[in-house]
Amino acid sequence: MTLPASPADPASLTAPAADLWKPVLTRAVVALAFGAVTVFWASPSASEMGWAAGLYLLAVGVTLLRGLGKFGLAGGQPAGKVMAAAGAVLTGAGVAVAFLGSELVFGVLGALGLGVLGAAELYLGFRYRGRSVLARDWLASGVIGLGTAVALPFFIGLGAHALLGVAGGGAIISGVLWILAALTLRHDARSVSSEAVN
Repeated sequence: MTLPASPADPASLTAPAADLWKPVLTRAVVALAFGAVTVFWASPSASEMGWAAGLYLLAVGVTLLRGLGKFGLAGGQPAGKVMAAAGAVLTGAGVAVAFLGSELVFGVLGALGLGVLGAAELYLGFRYRGRSVLARDWLASGVIGLGTAVALPFFIGLGAHALLGVAGGGAIISGVLWILAALTLRHDARSVSSEAVN
C-alpha cells in the first residue's frame, strides 16, 4: 500500500506544465524592459520613478500569481502558499509604489516586496533542489532579489535616479537569468514533444 504524499513532503511537487516557459519568459521580458528603462532614463521625477517601479513590481507579482499552477506549485500546499503570498506582497507593493510615488515609499515598500519574493524563491530553491527544473533559478533569483532589497533603502537619500539604478540593475541580472531559463525550458519542451510524435 502506498501512502499519499503529505503536503509537507518535498516530493509532492506536481509536474510543471509543458508551457512553463511562457510565464518564465514573461517575467524575463518584464524585468529586462524595466532594466532598459532605468539605464536610459537620465532624470526621472519621484512620481515617474513611482509609476515605472510600481508597474514593474505589479507586473512581476501578477505574472507569478498567474503562473503558479504552471510552476508545479499547488495552491493548497505550503510551497504554493509561499509563492502566492510573495506574489501578492509584490503586487501590493507595486500598487502602493505607483500611486504614492516617493523615494521613501519605493525604498521601503519596494525593498519589502523584493525581499519577500527573494526569500520565497530561496525557500523554494532549497526545498525543491533536484526535484524542480526551476530550483537552481529560484536560488539565483532569490539571492538577486534579496541583494536588491537590502541595497534599496541605502539609496533613498540619493534620489529617484539612484533608486531606479539599483532596482534596474537587479532587474537586468534577474531578467538575463530568467530568459536563459525560459529558452532552456522551451527547448526541452520541443524535444519532449518531438520525441512523443516519433
